[in-house]
Amino acid sequence: MLTVPGFDPPVEVVQAAVKLALAEDVGPEGDLTSSLVPPGSITAEITARDAGRLAGRACASEVFRQVDPSVTVEWHAADGDPVAPGQCLAAVVGPRASVLTAERTALNFLSHLSGIATEVSRYVAAAASADEGRARIRDTRKTTPGLRVLEKAAVRAGGGDNHRMGLSEWVMFKDNHLAGMSIADGVAAARRSWPDRIVYVECDRIEQVDEALAAGADALLLDNMAPDAVQACVAQAAGHDCLLEVSGGITLETVAEYAATGVDFISVGRITNSAPVLDIALDVGNVPVSAEEE
Repeated sequence: MLTVPGFDPPVEVVQAAVKLALAEDVGPEGDLTSSLVPPGSITAEITARDAGRLAGRACASEVFRQVDPSVTVEWHAADGDPVAPGQCLAAVVGPRASVLTAERTALNFLSHLSGIATEVSRYVAAAASADEGRARIRDTRKTTPGLRVLEKAAVRAGGGDNHRMGLSEWVMFKDNHLAGMSIADGVAAARRSWPDRIVYVECDRIEQVDEALAAGADALLLDNMAPDAVQACVAQAAGHDCLLEVSGGITLETVAEYAATGVDFISVGRITNSAPVLDIALDVGNVPVSAEEE
């Protein structure tokens, strides 16, 4: 598993994502409307309109920096913090046109990534409510193309864990792979090619669990199983040094029941590909900053 400490993605990833987003929004001719506003500096506040969990500060700050390095952003909350409706998350000071040009792109990153962190936090809380539940919530590869690193950072900000970042991180045999080979042959081939890599096997019935355990898989992905079937698989794997993860159609209403089965991880695609945005706004103050205050 890729382990990245903290909530901030690599700087170069943030810079590249922001550059692409601004090119899309501003275009070659620039912000036509903001070019017409009065000159001078302004103050603005980034404010949460809904309760949730904050993520994406690095992206928002980078948007303002790339639009105009003279814009300053002072954050009053950190990634991973719970936020309340009406809470001021940051103060922004800079030239009026620059702040307004950066506004929507900065909020798009903040709202999207905070929405993911918020949804993750709900699943984490629901799983923790299970009796003796110890399962951690994980994301999947069901992410927005080009934004995976940012979205997985938001998952961490919400209290979740990251599944593999990409196909080269570990070996994972899913049902379509196993249509052309046996579990035993697949695991053996993986050991010959990459003896130090984690080998996962997806199982959708208990017979496959037996095969994967016998083959020496490091981890099993129990896919689209009912909680009682998952519990039977957990019992079957007792005594084996093998991680157990469950996935497939798990909702906020069912996650606690799955957490109570004794699995190690619960992976949920919807925390990245279906999370609603968190409503965050930027409001400009009525009084411009004077030249002396700039």
